[in-house]
Amino acid sequence: MMLRTLTFITLTCLCLAATADDTDLADIEEVRIGYFGPSDPDHPGGGDAWRAAQLAVEGQNARGGYRGKPFRLVAVWSNDPWGSGVKQVVRMAYKDRVWAIVGGIDGPSTHLAEQVVAKARLTLISPASTDRTVNSANVPWMFSCVPADHLQTPLLAAEIAARVAAKPFVLISTNDHDSHLFAVELKKRLTSRRLIPRYHFECKPNAEDVAEVASRAVKSKAAAAVIVAGPRDSARLVRAVREQGFSGHIFGGPAMGRRGFLQQAGDAAEGAVFPLLYHPGETAVEFERAFLRRFEISPDYAAAGAFDAVRIVVAAIRTAGLDRAAIRNAVDDLSPWTGVTGTVSWDAQGGNTRPACLGTIKDGSPIIVP
Repeated sequence: MMLRTLTFITLTCLCLAATADDTDLADIEEVRIGYFGPSDPDHPGGGDAWRAAQLAVEGQNARGGYRGKPFRLVAVWSNDPWGSGVKQVVRMAYKDRVWAIVGGIDGPSTHLAEQVVAKARLTLISPASTDRTVNSANVPWMFSCVPADHLQTPLLAAEIAARVAAKPFVLISTNDHDSHLFAVELKKRLTSRRLIPRYHFECKPNAEDVAEVASRAVKSKAAAAVIVAGPRDSARLVRAVREQGFSGHIFGGPAMGRRGFLQQAGDAAEGAVFPLLYHPGETAVEFERAFLRRFEISPDYAAAGAFDAVRIVVAAIRTAGLDRAAIRNAVDDLSPWTGVTGTVSWDAQGGNTRPACLGTIKDGSPIIVP
């Protein structure tokens, strides 16, 4: 299926006429930035990122846009990214005359968009994917805003070692793309410390009943549970193990830093330790205030990453003009760049080398581990 999809991309990219560079401003009414993600602010996985991307565009237009022309997000999405979604990304790249793309919302959707931009010579900036393989594909048009799994897992493994020591622990993960890759990377780091989970329970995303897995984990008499899943599944699993009477340490993946996790896990999330990909420091004060005032919620790392990704694209366009290749080079040259998520500093493959840190939940809010 994937091979057929990639063949479609290749043939389509070769057949469609590429957007010309050095566009005359007199010929356009707006400067379009592609956005590969849900444009529904209430979407459970991508709504907050869309809100933040819009906020970023509005702020840049208030500063005059690009030489008086407003920036506009052109959003496409599909619940079947590798089916109808890929067709929309191709059309966005070649027909909608976008100058760069922000997206997708996870590893798989970012991989999809990456296949298109490699042919279209179009910059792609991922706001939230932690999948290192996105960058290791060596596509020079691909950049990622958040630290990847290989930068997060050493810190988490060290914390597990410090808190658990020689006591038994269990690993519970879902087998979706991103969770699987994070779990594999974490197990490598744990093994290097001679730490092996007593059991590794794996379940499907959105499994109807997680109580059985939680019960088996609790019956193992483990001192800690490491839960690696998406925001919703992480919340369900954390609640399930706590409801089964588990009182040990809980560790998790970066999804525990998403707003959806905090809302659904509630009090069960207190004390959980996980990689914290965004915490509002001095550079994020205005963003935090604007986001809270506009949407009456606090942003998470996906929202902050989307805000930064749009601003990076805008900064590159203002430097390079409307030329796709020049925009890509300008994005590269911006590094190191300070955004609301912290310092963005690209490595040779377009990944962000910013060190990760660990967070925990205290009184319902994420904070840096003391």
